[in-house]
Amino acid sequence: MIERAHEELLAGNLDDRRLQQVRPLVRESWERAWRGRVGPEGLPLLDFDAEALEHYRAAHPLAATMDLIRGLLLPGAPEDSGVIVAVGDHAGRLLWVEGDVNQRLLSGDMGFVEGANWSESSVGTSAPGTAIALGQSVQIHQAEHYNRLVQPWSCTAAPVFDPETRRILGVIDVTGSAEVATPQARMLVDATARAVESELLVARLRERAEQPHRRTTRPARETTPTRCVLQVLGRDRALLAAVADREERVIELSARHAEILLMLAVHRQGLSADRLAELVYGEGSSAETLRPEMVRLRKVLERLSPDLVPQSRPYRLPIVLETDAQNVLSLLDRGAHRVALSAYRGPVLPDSDAPGVVDLREGLRGTLRETMLSEASIDVLLAFADIPEGAEDAEVLRLGLEMLPARSPRRAGLVSRLEKLDRNPAR
Repeated sequence: MIERAHEELLAGNLDDRRLQQVRPLVRESWERAWRGRVGPEGLPLLDFDAEALEHYRAAHPLAATMDLIRGLLLPGAPEDSGVIVAVGDHAGRLLWVEGDVNQRLLSGDMGFVEGANWSESSVGTSAPGTAIALGQSVQIHQAEHYNRLVQPWSCTAAPVFDPETRRILGVIDVTGSAEVATPQARMLVDATARAVESELLVARLRERAEQPHRRTTRPARETTPTRCVLQVLGRDRALLAAVADREERVIELSARHAEILLMLAVHRQGLSADRLAELVYGEGSSAETLRPEMVRLRKVLERLSPDLVPQSRPYRLPIVLETDAQNVLSLLDRGAHRVALSAYRGPVLPDSDAPGVVDLREGLRGTLRETMLSEASIDVLLAFADIPEGAEDAEVLRLGLEMLPARSPRRAGLVSRLEKLDRNPAR
């Protein structure tokens, strides 16, 4: 009944009688998602790469309470707990995802990973996002999820409030099979959230008592956080986007500037002029060849964002520059195979012959392939077989045949492709 009601909602039949039989909390959340044009099968946005996530959560108020949360919700051996415990921020972005190893591998395919945005505006009805939207603990059972990818799962979540201002600081979620959405599970998650709030308040009171003469007011310091992303996958002319004060500016780079900036983004510790020249122009190249191009690149970056202008001796970027290539590697490392595959738009700067770019291109391609062969689910493996990197890979196709049930209708297509490869071996 719930599944049929969900289909009627997506079709825009809001007056269908089946919708009236769905829990009001769920029905109203569905309608918010539908009116907000949230996709019923889309993957959540990844708001942080690995490095940005590490910096953000280290400074988050809930970081100091993670041991308490683990002790209450993941006692014993967390990797065999049978559940996933996630802790997110006030916007529904997951900062910590821990617990059962097998469950985390499975949930990674729906984008339930650190750094992903699980707000209602991103994925629709889910315990973390809906708990934040309503400011109360929430349980969502399987088909009640708005996103079809999440419907095999159940979850319970409770918001965590600042003990003094009562603003939402974050959310605690437990995800797994049906037993994580029982009344007892809700009581436990609620109690954990209240324990965290008490811990935060005690810590603040203790700090004030230990430093009674410390000034509590500081001069205001205005900062403008900037996020810069370099898009190089499937593109010969990279796109560089700079986001500041909720405004985004995007420019297209020349092939050479894209190669230089990509090398500086990957080698964050910095590169000597000679080494950068070798990575871009080839072995034996002189730094003198590089310097005029650096002058031109600096002028381009100054117009977009002065914070991005490279420093010298060694050449390095003063702020973190994310790349879509490194984001894919980060997703693979976190077990988010389906999300990584959808984020992979093609080879890194496909027409570039810069040695450093070639190494990164082949490294990403190899890591993606090995992960698909060794860890991916059958659905993700078959999706990989549909992109150029996997379409003519006999090992990938044979593994797909092994993993598919004997009577699966998808087997015929794989057999046909393998036979074609046997008739026309790679040149």
